Amino acid sequence: EVQLVESGGEPVQAGGSLRLTCATSGLPSHTLWMGWFRQAPGKEREGVAAIYTADGTTFYADSVQGRFTISRDTVKYMVYLNMTNLKSEDTALYYCATCRSWSLLPLECNYWGQGTQVTVS
Repeated sequence: EVQLVESGGEPVQAGGSLRLTCATSGLPSHTLWMGWFRQAPGKEREGVAAIYTADGTTFYADSVQGRFTISRDTVKYMVYLNMTNLKSEDTALYYCATCRSWSLLPLECNYWGQGTQVTVS
């Protein structure tokens, strides 16, 4: 059974930093990409960052480029999202997911966690 469990979200002041963690288990051996997505109230889910599980290649949404960093620990089966210089518009429920591509499109992803809330004030 595939399980993705996000943690690390909490209230933070603008300009602050957070690190989100996605603990994974049961991932299929053919899992290509891991992604972080977010969804704010009343808005569609949007891709934030993606990482290629094989070699660590990364892609970012323009809105977070230079502020967020996605990384992985292949030994612990963890995926991280380091977020710096947080802004109020980063407030959202953050999800990790397994994806078929780097496109940051939710429809390209099949397994999802339950999310962790980030609130920037």
